[in-house]
Amino acid sequence: MNRYVATLTLLSAALVMGSASASSGNRVGDFSLIDQKGYFHQLSYYNDQKAVALLVQGNGSKATAKSLPGFKQASEKYAGKIRFFMLNPLGTQTRASVQQELDKAGLDIPVLMDDAQLVAEGLGVKKMGEVLLVRPGTSEILYRGPAGKHFEAAIDAVLADQPVKKAKAWARGEAVKYPARVAQEKKGVSYSKEIAPILAENCARCHREGGIAPFAMNSHLMVKGFAPMIREVVLTKRMPPGQIDPVIGHFKETYTLTSEEQQKLIHWIEAGAEKDGDVDPLTQLKWPATKWAYGEPDLVIKVPPQDIPATGVLDYIRVAVPIEGMDRDRYVKASQYIAGDRTVLHHTLNSLLPPGAKQEGGFLGGGDPNAARITAYIPGAQPQHEPANTGGLLKKGSTLALQLHYTTNGKATTDASEIGLWFYDENEVPAERMSNQCACIFTRGWTPIPPYAADHEMQQTITIKKDAHIYSMLPHMHFRGKRMRFYADYPNGTSEELLNIAHYNYNWQLDYELTEPKFVPAGTKIRAVGAFDNSKQNKANPDPSREVPWGQQSWDEMFFGSVTYKYVDQGGAKVAKTN
Repeated sequence: MNRYVATLTLLSAALVMGSASASSGNRVGDFSLIDQKGYFHQLSYYNDQKAVALLVQGNGSKATAKSLPGFKQASEKYAGKIRFFMLNPLGTQTRASVQQELDKAGLDIPVLMDDAQLVAEGLGVKKMGEVLLVRPGTSEILYRGPAGKHFEAAIDAVLADQPVKKAKAWARGEAVKYPARVAQEKKGVSYSKEIAPILAENCARCHREGGIAPFAMNSHLMVKGFAPMIREVVLTKRMPPGQIDPVIGHFKETYTLTSEEQQKLIHWIEAGAEKDGDVDPLTQLKWPATKWAYGEPDLVIKVPPQDIPATGVLDYIRVAVPIEGMDRDRYVKASQYIAGDRTVLHHTLNSLLPPGAKQEGGFLGGGDPNAARITAYIPGAQPQHEPANTGGLLKKGSTLALQLHYTTNGKATTDASEIGLWFYDENEVPAERMSNQCACIFTRGWTPIPPYAADHEMQQTITIKKDAHIYSMLPHMHFRGKRMRFYADYPNGTSEELLNIAHYNYNWQLDYELTEPKFVPAGTKIRAVGAFDNSKQNKANPDPSREVPWGQQSWDEMFFGSVTYKYVDQGGAKVAKTN
């Protein structure tokens, strides 16, 4: 047996073991959910606690109402000793309605919204109002039963590192039903008709030969071999990457799976990840022969190669690249940055300098609202395509001023990046503009992040001076970045949440583009609210004991929220930074 087949065999064995564990409800894997206020929680994050308590909650449930006083009493008695949550497993109730129930009861306990019902299934939840005590390091269920004396006795035992004498106690409550699982168990889940299309649409564009992901989803065999990992990353929301809160806003790409897609995928994996049909759809996928998103570019800007050492800390590199190969001025329709070595190139910033202009000191800035936008590079970068009938002018003889940020990876390498440009036809002049103007990157009023602070919040605002349409929003923080939320505070005193990046990931700083441009009236303030996690529980944290200043290197921090918008009257498009 070769190593490749042996690996898949071992993974398949792990799949069977994991599926049995999940269906029994005695032990469950790690999971992540968003609560009724839009905040992200991952079970394993709380492994510094001896236990996590969960009350199965539902609006209108008599069993929930009966359990609340005992659960509230325990949450107050054991505050700071174990972590308390509620779990809404119904998938039919809104966050606002859940919050109203909490307000009526005078409670401020996060309710984890299990809209896909997969966490409740894995925990073996059968009744409303029951309480579970879970050990987050192992996901072992230590107690299942009603709130009250047995529950508190279980907590006392766990805190004393003693066995729980009564790990199960009978609880009365309305039955929790799982219609998706029942339906899918009855008719099965088809790999060829249901699972392969989900993977092709959401995963295979990165998980393919030559893609940015570590393995290719190019066959059923590969998917089945990695099925346990797929289950884990879906339940913890690590994949798809760069996930945002799907309840807030409408975006061209949310990088999330719907509840129905999650159910089908997880149920199929737990049933054995079997194949049906004579043809494997994943083997039939075809990808463009070119690395460029829109076909071969009209012009390619070659960034001067940068030799990156194996180790060490590198200062930001600034280079000015003359744009050659143009015999006339052209309007830019789209651009794409392809990193020569994405393992070391973290991000770039740029500005377009017209013929004869010189780069000024400090941050690279632009000035002409009619100038072309040329995309920068960020982790998880996507090509930049202008809206219809929109573009900026690239003048013959211009220079692209670049700021390059590299991180060493233990192996010396050379990064030779390229930037592809696509132009409007020679006689086509787009009527509207989106400029590449940037505000200064130095954050106003930076407050150092205290040592061990788990939720250090900051916010900044910019004011949109004239009627405008918002097109996209983008966050930037470093390793301690925890979340970032964008709000529109309107002149009439109302507010609207535009985007909730509930679990910020330094590796995926994506530009979230709205499905339709969002109109905002003159005087609207765009407010970015972010938080940093400088605690030991943040596994990416370089040093939780350190007071963290603003700084360009990744072990320092930044708070940088970008909003791309365009004035309705075209009096000057801007890319504004809430920094």
